[in-house]
Amino acid sequence: MFCALIMAGGRGTRFWPKSTEEMPKQFLKLINEKTMIQLTYERLLNVMPNTRIFVVTGEKYKGLVEEQLTDLPKRNIIVEPEGRNTAPCILLASLYIKQIYKDASIAVLPSDHAISNEKEFCNILSTASQYVENENKEAIVTIGVTPTRPETGYGYIKFEQSDSKFIKVEKFVEKPDLETAKGYLASGRYLWNAGMFIFDVSNMLKELEENYSGYEVLQDLPSIDDVNYENKLKEVYKNCEKISIDYAVMEKSKNIYVIPGNIGWDDIGTWGSLERYIGKDESSNILNGDVIVYNSKNNIVYSGAKKVMLLDAQDIFCIDTDKVLIIGNKDSINKVHEFREELNKKN
Repeated sequence: MFCALIMAGGRGTRFWPKSTEEMPKQFLKLINEKTMIQLTYERLLNVMPNTRIFVVTGEKYKGLVEEQLTDLPKRNIIVEPEGRNTAPCILLASLYIKQIYKDASIAVLPSDHAISNEKEFCNILSTASQYVENENKEAIVTIGVTPTRPETGYGYIKFEQSDSKFIKVEKFVEKPDLETAKGYLASGRYLWNAGMFIFDVSNMLKELEENYSGYEVLQDLPSIDDVNYENKLKEVYKNCEKISIDYAVMEKSKNIYVIPGNIGWDDIGTWGSLERYIGKDESSNILNGDVIVYNSKNNIVYSGAKKVMLLDAQDIFCIDTDKVLIIGNKDSINKVHEFREELNKKN
């Protein structure tokens, strides 16, 4: 039974000050009139019914999930007692989903990425699920995105040479510098790592049992329908090692395959990345919200609590919220998260 797991526990700090711990990136309307998690959820409805879509999130965001995904069954919201990275998160969710769908295959997806070619994306999900269900239950299939530029902000997947639709992964590589990224692009042997993968639930639990100490921590949890489930989970979850699924499983398993896809993917990781999704006016301004410009060009403005007016302005960015207003040189817009980190150090 093909299911999906939307990971929605992140804090989205790169979109500060719009994104906060109370209202992180996945619950914001960044590229159109729907929030990022709503877009992710609705995309999946083209592949499966809502009864097979699950969301894993933190306790403080459970209410936001219920508010924004009104037809998602409440039982399908999996609550982490605390954030401890993706390995314990996926372990918890796999154990949970297996109690409902014993023979599930699961697609794990971020809640806050953009995908413009939804038809191709849905075809890839269906093809990958059929592969792990019917042909290779030991496979973990990741979706690799064909690079369109030498991007330094993404991790990459190096794949073996093959004519197969499902290609063996040679290795995962971290975010490169610009020259290395140019080399990856020129080689034709690398794909962007979109952080999406599909697996048979029993196989993933086997991989976690072999490679991750947290498996033993969660083995004595009662049934998800037991009245003591939540209290027991809170008691033991803090003992799960904080580690990513990439380090715990993906870089150790011998059965990782990649399926390349031209799906129009973007992780919307910085303020500057929104330039690719929000149209410019005749003066190359990107304007979001209540904004008036006069004799101004090549600016980026995101208004929030108040009307923003630009007069004779050029090459600046302005991000306005009800608590913070940031103005700077447009070339520095992707440094906003660094600015936040420096402020946190001082405070």
